[in-house]
Amino acid sequence: MDFTADSLLSRAAQELSPKVDALTQEVEQAVRRDVPELWEDPDVMASQNIAEHVATVLHALARGPDGAGLEPPAGEVVRARRLARHAKPVTAMLRAFRLGQGVVVDRLLAELPRLTDDPRLVSEAARRLMEVATDYVDRTSERGVAAFQEEYGRRLRRTLSAVNEASVRIGTTLDTVRTAQELADFATEEIADTATVDLLDSVLRERGTPGRGVRLLRRIARSTAGDEAPQPAVAWHELHTYPLGSAQDQALTTGQPSRHHPEASADSRPPATDPCLAVEAPVHSCLVVPLRTRGAILGVAQFFRHRTPERFDDGDLLFLQDIAARAAVAIDNALRYTHMRATALALQRDLLPRYTPGQSAVEVACRYLPAAAELGVGGDWYDVIPLSGARVALVVGDVVGHGIHAAATMGRLRTAVHTLADIDLPPDELLTHLDDIVIRLSAEAAADGGCDGLCGRDEAPEGNGHQDIGATCLYAVYDPVSHRCTLARAGHILPALVSRDGAVDILDLPPGPPLGLGGLPFEAAEVDLPDGSLLALYTDGLLAAHGDDIEAGLDKLRHALAQRCDSLETTCDNVLDTLLPDRPDDDVALLLARTHSLDDRQVVTWELEADPSAVSRARSRVSRQLAAWGLEELDFTAELVVSELVTNAIRYGRPPIRLRLIHDRTLLCEVSDDSSTTPHLRRARVFDEGGRGLLLVAQLARHWGTRHARHGKTVWAELDDSVAAAGPAEPLALHAEL
Repeated sequence: MDFTADSLLSRAAQELSPKVDALTQEVEQAVRRDVPELWEDPDVMASQNIAEHVATVLHALARGPDGAGLEPPAGEVVRARRLARHAKPVTAMLRAFRLGQGVVVDRLLAELPRLTDDPRLVSEAARRLMEVATDYVDRTSERGVAAFQEEYGRRLRRTLSAVNEASVRIGTTLDTVRTAQELADFATEEIADTATVDLLDSVLRERGTPGRGVRLLRRIARSTAGDEAPQPAVAWHELHTYPLGSAQDQALTTGQPSRHHPEASADSRPPATDPCLAVEAPVHSCLVVPLRTRGAILGVAQFFRHRTPERFDDGDLLFLQDIAARAAVAIDNALRYTHMRATALALQRDLLPRYTPGQSAVEVACRYLPAAAELGVGGDWYDVIPLSGARVALVVGDVVGHGIHAAATMGRLRTAVHTLADIDLPPDELLTHLDDIVIRLSAEAAADGGCDGLCGRDEAPEGNGHQDIGATCLYAVYDPVSHRCTLARAGHILPALVSRDGAVDILDLPPGPPLGLGGLPFEAAEVDLPDGSLLALYTDGLLAAHGDDIEAGLDKLRHALAQRCDSLETTCDNVLDTLLPDRPDDDVALLLARTHSLDDRQVVTWELEADPSAVSRARSRVSRQLAAWGLEELDFTAELVVSELVTNAIRYGRPPIRLRLIHDRTLLCEVSDDSSTTPHLRRARVFDEGGRGLLLVAQLARHWGTRHARHGKTVWAELDDSVAAAGPAEPLALHAEL
């Protein structure tokens, strides 16, 4: 039979056509051996793909190698796009084409010598075969590469757009749960049917990442696209675990993501299947991605497809891995801020008074509210300090800034105020000393180079690291005997006074500079507070919702204070509800004090002569008064204390000399004279004849001390039946000396 090159090539193709299955298997073996990455996912490459190419080539050559029938299969463009979606390299596809070309050409070349003995014809047919095969592979490759690049570019643009959108939508707040929910919501809108986020319970509780073993996780976010979805077996915020060796456990251990197709697995119980999903809507594809940042694993995010027919591919995994990494940073920031805020808030609450001490001068109600979570805890504080003479000090202050540094500074200032109040300084003098303390604290902060790590987010030192400490304070002392209140302020907002008839006035106090400026004086003012008056002390955060319009805030405050309420606690709540939004921009301290007076039946005063004989008369008067008050059990102790105090006043003080008894919660004995010399305890020698009077007073009294006025001083002692019953402790060799 006479052949031409084309007819010979056509006959060779016809001879191989019955062996198409074996040829396909041979091509598949070569591709599996040399390009294994194409077989990792059946969506990218399958035996059917190879069979289509082999059948197309043999059929076209059998009809005539003129190239008319050598068109690549229509599905090849789809497979090239799928290759791009699975993030496989295009070179793998080109290598597969060359491998297939080599196997088919070799088998055709082997058939040619069996059909003719003419070497010239065989050579010519071989050249013709190489031309046709090369042309076919080139055209197939060109179409595949074009489709691959088009799909790759489209997915890249989509991915970049989605990543940019994720950067905007995930981590909008410093709330851990909301950030995790934003991740789940974004994933279900973009790529998944269901998404869940589990965080390690140890991370939420600031215990760090646990080691190997069963790890407790807490489900904090879940989102589903559409109305119908698998129902979780674990409720939101409920603790749960994953079995050791499961896909979730491996992700938490290694920090590596994984992709799974449960229904394609031979195992009837695939380890990657989320046990939180119901059986009635089986998952056919899922991704397990650890939430990892700053070298620590926070938890695991899982993404499922049960409605979308396509499985997750490698591109989806890379995309969600990027999104999860960004979300992990945002979640870690939220966790860090939450822990820091909780620490600052705990510090603030521990430094604030947990209860108001018992006293009869005022009935008090107080509140502290931190600012919104974004701003953090601040340095506002309040205090109620019992003083001698049944008086009480009312304090409200505000340290500039937010965070642990402000809370710590507040604690130091509150302690300083307590110390200065214990020595009974007048309000203006107390603020002067407090101003010096703030100046010293600022100097220490400057020497230390800033905040020593105690600064909040909005307090980071700038420039050279120097951060001035500033504060305001209002200090008031109310005397229930005289019904007078002495107030002084250091840059603080004016207090409000509610009279018994319900009229509300803003007290006009002398201005004073904020604490920390130095060099400027403070001035006190006295006001009469009849029994039943209400004094409102507060920080500027109470009016912060009105911005610069302070008058509008004061009007609302007047209106809230004028409302009749059943109790001071109700009045406190009413004021806060009226003036504050749900998320205040600044922390608030509010202190309400309703005054009570001591009537003449509880207070008695005697003028004493500067004569030693007045001591015995003072003892007699005290004894009779205690009997009238029903305090006979304190008779001996009170007489002894009064005797020592009056004797010291006569011997070392200057007239006029006054003795005052106050029957309040305890018995208060006060001896006043016109001398400003302060008595103090001193160790006595063995043979000293005197000087032990104040020792007896210190042993018999519950508290004792000295307070100074503009003219003279008052030595006071507080007695109660517990001290009287216990009796004095073993005496020490001390004596009193003026």
